[in-house]
Amino acid sequence: MARPTRSGRLGFVPPRFGPAVVGGAEAVQAEIARTLADRGWEVEILTTCARDHFTWENVFPPGVSRDGDLTVRRFPAVVDTPRAERAALEARLLAGERLTLGEQQRWMNDDMRVPELFHHLLLHAEEYRALIFTPYLFWTTFACGQIAPERTVLWACVHDEPQAALELFRPLFTGAAGAWFQSEPEHELAHDLGLATGHHRVVGCGMHVPDGYDPEGWRRRHGIEGRLLYYAGRREGGKGWERLLDGFARATAAADLPFTLVTTGTGTVAPPPGLPGRVIDLGIVSDDERNDVMAAADAYLQPSRHEAFSRTIMEAWLAGTPVIANAASDVVRWHCERSGAGLLYDDDAELEQCLRFVADEPAAAAALAKPGREYVLDNYAWPEFVDRIEECLEAWV
Repeated sequence: MARPTRSGRLGFVPPRFGPAVVGGAEAVQAEIARTLADRGWEVEILTTCARDHFTWENVFPPGVSRDGDLTVRRFPAVVDTPRAERAALEARLLAGERLTLGEQQRWMNDDMRVPELFHHLLLHAEEYRALIFTPYLFWTTFACGQIAPERTVLWACVHDEPQAALELFRPLFTGAAGAWFQSEPEHELAHDLGLATGHHRVVGCGMHVPDGYDPEGWRRRHGIEGRLLYYAGRREGGKGWERLLDGFARATAAADLPFTLVTTGTGTVAPPPGLPGRVIDLGIVSDDERNDVMAAADAYLQPSRHEAFSRTIMEAWLAGTPVIANAASDVVRWHCERSGAGLLYDDDAELEQCLRFVADEPAAAAALAKPGREYVLDNYAWPEFVDRIEECLEAWV
């Protein structure tokens, strides 16, 4: 039976797309695009040739290609400045200084830009029923999302960070046809910042449930024995990675913890002194490998305070693994309190207490995780999530 065809072409505009791209917003947008294409929508991906968001090196060829049912249009990422001015302005911003609107403009433009994508949308935006942009912080969203605001829908990914309060982003949000939020704390933050005007909806997010897990097979394949903790994603300061390593080192020294910390994703892994052989970096892995190590871990660590949803804690709960998370993230704290399946810490001393509990009471820690799976299944099933996305598209654009 032929699939029904929805009316109008959809353009998804992530800064990166393709194999080995690590990033929650990009991953979810790619999955939404594939699901909508399977449901009969005509879907295009408009993105850069880059894979890595640190260097923005163009590794994919420019032009048009196919990825299953998706048309993929790639445009070269351009970084033609040293980005020194951006770094200086960002340091001032993070120190609590107020930037002028002109400085904000220079901060945004002294980084990766995609002029050919901008020009493509100037010429062809009216050919798309909707253009869906994510995340808000990137030039691809900021600049290109204002070309055809009546067709723009934002997968916002707003975090409690100084950048979100910049006046620079107000026209992007206030002019858009709509915005999707993934959690109530993100929604509340957007209201507080004046970024939830016009059409907007808390659509949540969706999770695919793995068919099964093979933690013992994963251990055999990698030769990893003993008790372990896990962190997945971007290893960078904005995600709390370096602070987590320092806290883990202090806790290990103070409590003689039995754990090895296994990590996957992108970014630099540089353990502090005192952790010889205690941190294992597996780099970029498949979804199946990630699921297996989730199931093998005694606990999943989420040190980031900048989250709009946090898919990795959902993946941990689906695998039956407890979560130890930074209480400074309103979103992650909200999930942990609603599910009852996580431990929260405010500082290194409390992180040590959480790790001691998992080390000393493994049965109680495993029991703590049990409600997490039901929480994910009850609230974040993938088909119902995409139903909400479709309802918005039909109503807003």
